[in-house]
Parts: sequence; C-alpha cells; structure tokens
Amino acid sequence: MPSRHSDIEMSQLGRTRSAASAATFSRPASRAGRLSFKSHFANFIDSFRRDDGTSSTGTSAASPFLHVTPAADDDDFDTHWPHDHHHHHQNQSQNRSRRPSFAGSHRTERYYDLRSATSKTASTLLARELKGRHLQMIAISGSIGTGLFVASGRALSQGGPASLLVAYAIVGVMLWCTVQAMGEMAVMFPVAGSFSAYSTRFLDPSWGFSMGWNYAMQWIVVLPLEVIAGALTVAYWNPALDRSIFVTLFLLVIVAINLAGVKGYGEAEFIFAIIKVTAIVGFILLGIVINIGGTPTGGYIGGTYWRDPGPFNNGFKGLCTVFVTAAFAFAGTELVGLAAAETANPRKSLPTAIKQVFWRITLFYIVSLILVGLLVPYNEPRLLGATNMADATASPFVIAIESAGETVLPSVMNGVILISVISVGNSSVFGSSRTLAALAEQNQAPRIFAYVDKRGRPLVAILAVSSFGLLAYLASYESHASIFDWLLAISGLSTLFTWGSTCLAHIRLRKAWTRANRSPEDLPFRAQAGVAGSWVGLILNVVVLIAQIWVALDPLPSADGAPMSAVELAENFFLQCLALPVVVVMWLGHKLWYRTKVVRTKDMDIDTGRRDWGGRLSVIKEQEDEERKSWPKWKRLYRIIC
Repeated sequence: MPSRHSDIEMSQLGRTRSAASAATFSRPASRAGRLSFKSHFANFIDSFRRDDGTSSTGTSAASPFLHVTPAADDDDFDTHWPHDHHHHHQNQSQNRSRRPSFAGSHRTERYYDLRSATSKTASTLLARELKGRHLQMIAISGSIGTGLFVASGRALSQGGPASLLVAYAIVGVMLWCTVQAMGEMAVMFPVAGSFSAYSTRFLDPSWGFSMGWNYAMQWIVVLPLEVIAGALTVAYWNPALDRSIFVTLFLLVIVAINLAGVKGYGEAEFIFAIIKVTAIVGFILLGIVINIGGTPTGGYIGGTYWRDPGPFNNGFKGLCTVFVTAAFAFAGTELVGLAAAETANPRKSLPTAIKQVFWRITLFYIVSLILVGLLVPYNEPRLLGATNMADATASPFVIAIESAGETVLPSVMNGVILISVISVGNSSVFGSSRTLAALAEQNQAPRIFAYVDKRGRPLVAILAVSSFGLLAYLASYESHASIFDWLLAISGLSTLFTWGSTCLAHIRLRKAWTRANRSPEDLPFRAQAGVAGSWVGLILNVVVLIAQIWVALDPLPSADGAPMSAVELAENFFLQCLALPVVVVMWLGHKLWYRTKVVRTKDMDIDTGRRDWGGRLSVIKEQEDEERKSWPKWKRLYRIIC
C-alpha cells in the first residue's frame, strides 16, 4: 500500500472504488439491470464512509517526481527532523530526550504535540481536484460581493472619492504582499488549514489556535448573513414575497454545491466569477460612456464631483473609516491559499492565480471605484439609505447606472449582486469547513470535525457549518439586524489578523530557511515582493488595525451632529472591535492551558509536508529556464505579471 504521506494528486478516478461499487461489476449481465438502482444507492451511501487513507493510489502519473517529505513518527523522530536526520539508528529514549519542547513538558497532561499536528495537516485526505482555471477565478473574483457593490457606497459618503481611492489602493498593496507571501508557503507546504497551520507551525501553537477559530467563525457568521442578504435582494423586484422561501432556496443551493465536493465548489465559483467579471467590465465601459456624456439623459460629467462637493469628506478620520470597509471588501482573496491543499498541481496553478490578484485589485476595484467617485457625489442621500447589507438602492454602482435613465440595467446589476451574495455564501462554507477540519486534525477542535469521507469531503465540518445557515430564518423577525450586527462583530477584524499572521509566518519561515543554509533558489515559488513585501504587508495590517481602533473609540459625528453617549460609544467600540478581545482571550486561554512557547527559528520543522518533487526540483527548474529562454519578450513579460 502506498504511504499515506506521499503526495496525492487526486482526480475523480484517482480514488479506489468502494466494495459496493466493485460488486456491481461482478454481477451477471442478466441481473445487472435489476440491481442497478440498488448497487448505485449502495455506492452512494458508501461514499459517505470515512476515508481510511487506502483510497489514494500514490503519486499521479502526470507528476512522477512529485512527493511530500514524510512526517516524523513518534519512534523515528530523528529520521525526519531537519537537524538530526543523519542519526537513523538512535534508540527511542535518545530520540525523545532530544525532541524540542514546543508546548510544555511531556510530563504534564496538558501537552500540545506540535510535531503531530504538523504531520496530520501535511497528510490530509482531502481530494485534490481543483484545476488551474478554478484557482484563477477564485483569485480574480472569488470574494467580490457586497463589500464592493454595496458597502463602497457608505465608504464613499464617509470619506469622499479620494479617500475611497487611497484606502482601497493601500489595502490592495497590503493584500498583494500578503497573497504573495501566502503563495510561497502554500506552494511549498500545500497543507490543510493553510493560515492557521502556518501560524501554529512557524509562530506559536496558541496563536495558530486563535487564528484558526477566528477565521472559521468569520465565515460561519458570514453564511447566514449572505443568505439573508440574498433573500432581501429579491425584494428589489417584489417586496411582498416571503423571505423564508428564498432563505430555504439559497441554503439548499449552497449546501448542495459544497456536498458535491471540492470540484463542485470550483465549478460553481468558476461560473459565478465569470458573471461577476463580465458585470464589472460592463460597468466600467458603461461608466466611461456616462461620464463623457454619451447617454441621452445626461451631459459631460468629467471631474465635476471631485470639485463639488470635493474629493475628501471628514478629513483624515474619514480616510481611516474607509480602511475598514476596504479590508471587508477584499476579504476572501486568501481563500486561494486555503484551496492549495485540494489542488492537483499547486506549483503550476497557484503562482498563476496569485499573480492575477494584482489585476483583480487594479481592474476590478481601483478602476471601478474611480468611476464610482466620478459618477456619484459623496453627498448623495441614497448612499446612506441602505436598510441591509445587500440593499441595491444604496449601491453606488446601481445609482451610477440609474443616472443613465430608465433602463433594465439597474435590475441586471441587482441580479449580479444576488449572484455575488450566493457566491460569498458558498465560499463561506468552503472556508470555514476546511479550517474547522484542519483545526480538528491539529487537535485544536473536536476530532469529529476531521472526518473525511471517501470522496475527500470534510463531511461533518460541512454539515456543522451549514447548520449555522439556519440562523438566516431570523430574517423574518424585526430585530434580526441587531442580532447579526453582534454576530458579525465577533469576527469583524478577522481578515486583518489572518493577513498579518500570514506575513509574519512568511518572514519567520524565510529566516529558518536561511538558518538551515538553504538558498531562496531552492524554493519552488518565490514571492515577487520577497521578505520586504511581507514586512510591508505586516506593517500596513498593524496600521489599519490601529486606525480601526481609533475610529471605534472616536467615531465620526452622526448626521444630526448630536454627540454619542457613553453607552453608545461603548456599544460602537465593541461592534467595531469585538474580534480583538475574542482573539486575545482565545490565544491567552490556549497558552495558559497548554503552556505553549513561541516556536524558535532553530526548532522550526521546514521539511514535514514540504514538496520537493522527488529531489528533482532543481532539474525541473533548469528545464523551465531553458524553455523560458526560447520565449519572445512579450511572453516573458506576460508570464511575469500573469
């Protein structure tokens, strides 16, 4: 039987057929028809059983040199630990005496086994069925939703068009640096859990625990919010319809997509992304036409609204307020790194997807928001009239299109918003279920969530996360907005912690890599921004976090200018920053319980789960370099940026 730690590049045919499935081929031909339904039903039921690790067939034939460096077993620690790999024949007691203590003493019951956690995330049983086109679309538009289409309207009214542009550009630079760092780690270590696993492995197990649960809670809360948003979006056409009907419909669609496996998720996001990309490109073209006066109902606009009412609103504090909205709008881009553990060939697919994040930031956010700032003044009353997170009437995109006159285009844009909220709801189940399963594998969550069936699905985690979608039925109650405001506050700053931790993990990994006398040339993929980019990303994450805390403590004045009471100020602070104490409490609680320590550079395991392509990485890279020399200049430039 192939080693469980070998690289598994799975396709739908790459998993061994179950006994029930195999039995259908041994039936006599005369009975095959009569037993067809029964055998297919048995095969369907069998697919939900736990994958015991025997269903993988080893390394894909397409990648004969690809394998994962095996993890250390309890009785063979020195065989695989990077600093002691020459001592293969030391006895068990000597091995144990030299094991670095990451999480307290072996003599205590409350001991966190970092080495075991690293091993389990490296040997994931998740199906590797995502292809390059899936990753590219997830990277380009996987999280484009209400954060861009609707929330940007409130940001425009609070900061003005110049603040909107500056804030989104700064957060875009921060995210690009973060995604580059994540890509380097994900190509080399395409392990389950990604962000939380890197924090656990390269920073501190307790911080990884906090980051994992923080990230999982973020998406768990987003699911019912997006389902409600989808139901409320339908009210744009017919307000009289019962919301519960559409809550049920959208929940069934989202759960069905995720139960179809990672390939089903990838195909759905591929389709959703095409619709969103087409809509944004169409809006950019239409926006240019409207701005130059190409519509029958309006004249030339140009930069009129940048002069009156002006480029900025509320000064520097208005700019800081927009930072938070920008971070929310970009949230979800990091999902491409989480998907690396389920990608057939991450070294080929992931770098291309990572590079395309630059174009997503530039084209779909910066260009479209420049047009929004040109077409909609920040004192437009409808921008602050949103009754929910998907209220199309408050979308600056819809408002800009309506300026072209009575057309069907506003309804089309509202339909795109509906597709977007379903897409983000779909991503929320994917992101939270994979993170929850990885936490369970690392003994940071109940073990039941680590259940992976024979189709490579974290079935229990998917069902557990999906059950939180039932909270969307609260949409029928008048007080649902207040309930979900507090739920969302739990993970309001989640992305900033996730991105900052990713940058710091990359910095420390590179330090450990250098300490082990290894060259950056040995990396299968190097971040284009390098370590300097990770420092930029980390610093910007901290700056945005500080700005959010300041704005929460001293918010913008209300529309009527009335000062906020002490109770209102306290409520506003926790609505904006509740994630901060939650993260600190979870980190501190885990640290006090397990008495974990920060992972020292000299003790970092930079081998377990690392893809080294059978020791032939240097040969493969030389072949690629030779091929690259034959390319024309335009293709070389294209491959650098794409």
